[in-house]
Amino acid sequence: MAASRLAFVWDYDIDEAQFRGLLSGRRSLGSLDRDWAAVRLLEYAPYAQILGFLDPVDLVRGWPTWRGRLRSVTRRRGFDFLVDWLSRERSDLLQDNRGRQ
Repeated sequence: MAASRLAFVWDYDIDEAQFRGLLSGRRSLGSLDRDWAAVRLLEYAPYAQILGFLDPVDLVRGWPTWRGRLRSVTRRRGFDFLVDWLSRERSDLLQDNRGRQ
């Protein structure tokens, strides 16, 4: 059975399991690391797919680091809005239930 390929990493020989490892911070591949994976996801993946890879806690925490690396102004504005809205209106979704604070 072939490994699942992701459309938003068309230019790298990375399957879904490897990408998830990068995004979780459990692995790196040369210069590809968690920040690279998050920016790639936020820049190119459809919103529904982003939700399957990145939970609200990680998005809000990582956004200050990733924001300046997104080239798309419309994506940056959209995530600015989402992060602000989550922080103000849905702080209940930002409760980290994985033992982190």
